[in-house]
Amino acid sequence: MRFAFIAKHPNIWPVAWLCNALDVSRSGFHAWLNRSPSAHSRHDDGLATTINGSFKSSDRTYGARRIWHDVLAEGLSCRLHRVQRFMREDGLRARPRRRGLPKDVGVRAAASDHLLDRAFEASAPNQKWVADFTYIWTTEGWLDVAAVVDLFSRRVVGWAMKAERPSSSPMLFSWRSGDAASRIA
Repeated sequence: MRFAFIAKHPNIWPVAWLCNALDVSRSGFHAWLNRSPSAHSRHDDGLATTINGSFKSSDRTYGARRIWHDVLAEGLSCRLHRVQRFMREDGLRARPRRRGLPKDVGVRAAASDHLLDRAFEASAPNQKWVADFTYIWTTEGWLDVAAVVDLFSRRVVGWAMKAERPSSSPMLFSWRSGDAASRIA
């Protein structure tokens, strides 16, 4: 710890003065500075690299136990508590699992009539369309996604995504399709 402090601050104070103030010998400091890393520290460096790689490849969702399994799968040997210590020292914390969907805001609209009466077949294009929306969690927050599907071709006629919650306007999304905007009001 003392040698690392001296190595970090040689431009601020003279090395001889730092060694004297921290009660270490100059020859001991220079021997520490020129010494090659030990096998244990090389193993620790490889372990830290593997832990960071596993954590980032999991999109920061893996905790110590899953990362430990990844480390063992790569052929490195260590115990779970060592992985926990490395993660704590590097500030790696898994994102908590999201539970449930975001809360609904505003007044709920009355349910519409069942116009299709569960007849989900169409004999020609553009006779029957169905729509649905969902929420998707991304790294930037919740994303509202809506889609309209033609029941004849089973293709998406229009779709939209919006990061913020829609207001109470009748048109919730700006649709992304060739001419779907003229058909949806």
